[in-house]
Amino acid sequence: MEQPSFTPPFEPMTAGDDHRQALRKAVKMRAHLRDRGQTRFEIEVTDLSMSGFRAETSFTLWPGTVVWLTLPGLAGLEAMVAWRDKFKYGCAFAKPLHPAVFDHIVALSQR
Repeated sequence: MEQPSFTPPFEPMTAGDDHRQALRKAVKMRAHLRDRGQTRFEIEVTDLSMSGFRAETSFTLWPGTVVWLTLPGLAGLEAMVAWRDKFKYGCAFAKPLHPAVFDHIVALSQR
C-alpha cells in the first residue's frame, strides 16, 4: 500500500485548531479534487497558503484522506484532509507550494 509523502508526520486537526505554518490568502476559484478511489468532484477553494488550502464541497471527505487538488492549468497537487466542518474542509499539501506557484494561483483567482 502506498504511503503518503507527508513530512513531518501529519496530525489531523479540527476546524478550531490554528496550526497554520504560512500566511493564507483569500481566493475564490473552482477546482477539482480526486481521492484514491479515483472519484473526481468539483470544489470551491476559498483560501490558500503555501502549505494548504480551505475548500467547500458537498462531497463527503474525512480527515486523514489523501486527495489531489487540480487547479486550472496546473498538475494535481497531493494533499491530506486535515479537518472537516460540515461542507468546509482544510487540507495540507504534501509538499509546500513554491512561492511563484502560490503567487500565480492567487493571481488567477483574482481574474
